Amino acid sequence: MSHQPLSGRERVRLALRHETADRVPIALVCAGINPPALRDLEEYLARERGTSAARFLEPLVDIVEVAPPYRGPSLGDRTDAWGVVRRPVSYGAGSYDEIERYPLAAAGSVADIEAYSWPDPDWWDYEGLRGRVARARADGDPCMMIANGNLFETSWSLLGLERMLVDAMVDEDLFTAVMERVTGFYAEFFSRALAAADGGIDLVFTADDIGDQRGPILPPEKWRRLIAPYHRRLNDAIHARGAKVIYHTDGSVMWALDGLAEMGIDVLQALQFSADGMDPAAMKRGWGDRLCFAGGVSVQTTLPFGTVEEVRAEVRERIDVLGEGGGYILGPSHWIQAGTPPENIVAMFETARDHRPGRKR
Repeated sequence: MSHQPLSGRERVRLALRHETADRVPIALVCAGINPPALRDLEEYLARERGTSAARFLEPLVDIVEVAPPYRGPSLGDRTDAWGVVRRPVSYGAGSYDEIERYPLAAAGSVADIEAYSWPDPDWWDYEGLRGRVARARADGDPCMMIANGNLFETSWSLLGLERMLVDAMVDEDLFTAVMERVTGFYAEFFSRALAAADGGIDLVFTADDIGDQRGPILPPEKWRRLIAPYHRRLNDAIHARGAKVIYHTDGSVMWALDGLAEMGIDVLQALQFSADGMDPAAMKRGWGDRLCFAGGVSVQTTLPFGTVEEVRAEVRERIDVLGEGGGYILGPSHWIQAGTPPENIVAMFETARDHRPGRKR
C-alpha cells in the first residue's frame, strides 16, 4: 500500500519536534544558488533531465519565505528602509551588494541615535501578507518562514562594523541605544506579521554572525551581555505568537551553543563545519536535545571542489549524525557559489531526498 508523501510543513514540524519523517526536510535557509551557478544548473538540467531548476527544486525544498508587501515612503536608489545604501561589487561572474553608506557613521552620542529617522512597522502591509501566505499554502503546503531578525547586523549596517565593534568595547551606551531601537522594530514587525498570518507562518528567521573561521568576533562576555539579551527579547515576542525561531550564524561557534539555547532559539542554521572546532557529532550529542539544526553541507569545500561521490557522502553523514531521531533540516551552509558543478548541486538534493538516518550506503 502506498503512502502519501508528507507536505513540507508536516515534514518540518516533525523535525522541530525531534521526530523522524518520510525523509529529512530540505531547505535553502539563508542560502540559494547564485546566478552564475543557477545558469549552469539550468543548462545541465535541460540537457540531462529535460527539466528546469524550478521544476527540479519545487518538490524537494520544504521551506518557502514570505514577506508583507512594503507600502511605506518611496526609497532612494539602492537604499533600504533603514537608510543603508548599497552598490553592486563584482566578483567576476556576478556581483554582491556591498554597503556604500552607513547612515549613522558620524553619530557621536545617544541623542544622535534617537534623532535618526527610524523605519516604522506601519510601512508594511500585514493584511497583504495574509493573502501571500494563503497563496503559498495552497501550492503544496510548504513550511512558511518570514525574515529577517538580524539585530546586530542591522545595527552595524547603520554605524559600520568596525565602529560597532569598537563601541562594544568603549561606548556601551551608544551600542545599546542602536540595538534597542533595532530590536524594538523587529519585535513589533514580527508580532504584527505573525498575528496577521494567524498561524500560517511556522518559522521566523533571525541572524547575527558571532563567529569567524577561528572563533568569536567579540569577547564572549560582551556577546552574552550586549547582544544575546536582545535576541531573547525578540525570541520571546516570536514564541508568544506561536512560531519557532531559526537563527543563523556563520563561523566557529561551539563556544556559544549553551548561550544560544538559553536565549531561546529553536533551530541553529548554517553549521559551517569547515570552521575551527565545529564538530557535528559533538553538536548533536551535547545540544541535540535542546536545539534543532539546519544547513551543514559545505559551500566552501565539498560542494564547489568535491566529487559527486564526496558530496553524496557528506550529505549522508550529515543526515546520519544530525538527523538521527529528527531535529535536522538539510541544506547548504550558505549560498551556493559561482563555479559549483551542477552535478554536485543535484547530488546534494537527490541524496537528501533518498537517504534515511542509519541506512546502509
